[in-house]
Amino acid sequence: MIRVYLPPDANCLLSVAHHCLKSRQYVNVIVAGKQPSLNYLAMDQAVLHCTRGLGIWEWASNDAGDPDVVMACCGDVPTLETLAAVDLLRRELPSLKVRVVNVVDLMRMEPDTVHPHGLPDAEFDSLFTRDRPVLFAYHGYPALIHRLTYRRHNHANLHVRGYNEEGTTTTPFDMVMLNDLDRFRLVMDVIDRVPGLASHAARLRQDMEDERERCRAYTRAHGEDPPEIRNWVWPY
Repeated sequence: MIRVYLPPDANCLLSVAHHCLKSRQYVNVIVAGKQPSLNYLAMDQAVLHCTRGLGIWEWASNDAGDPDVVMACCGDVPTLETLAAVDLLRRELPSLKVRVVNVVDLMRMEPDTVHPHGLPDAEFDSLFTRDRPVLFAYHGYPALIHRLTYRRHNHANLHVRGYNEEGTTTTPFDMVMLNDLDRFRLVMDVIDRVPGLASHAARLRQDMEDERERCRAYTRAHGEDPPEIRNWVWPY
């Protein structure tokens, strides 16, 4: 059996690696970056999260059980950009109810009838809802997430951002922007897909476009990402 893990931070990576190194007769794939990154979970929280394979990050959510939008992420960079996008949404659209779901075990996205790690439909619906927009930031090809979830009730409302074969020698954030996986693009996706936001938040959407251009220009001029991008941390 093949198992695929995308830990969002170092503590989750330690938990996943410990689990995989103890296993036998499995093909374990771990996808993790080599650059320094933020830690979001304490070690005991990381072990619990990795044991579940995915879950709602209550500390990053403000939906109170009834989200306007679900922002899911899988992978270290997609998690960073999703949380940064949620930070922007909280500041600019404080009444918007956002649920953050992080996925460590990719096979949890499949139904339990297809893979032993798969989620039953009822559990999947409780996390991702049956009728709300779901924006999924993924480390790999977007088509894979659609292939894993096409049987799910809310698949029609699922929009995936991921790797689109765009790349060059550039800065980390510019690479993310080339693949439309950056925080500003994710905010724009929320505005485009949550009913009523397209007109209400039109100015914010334009600001996000402008921020992308500003960051791109800074990168070209200085050879590195802007300090507010490089030094961002979760503020809540």
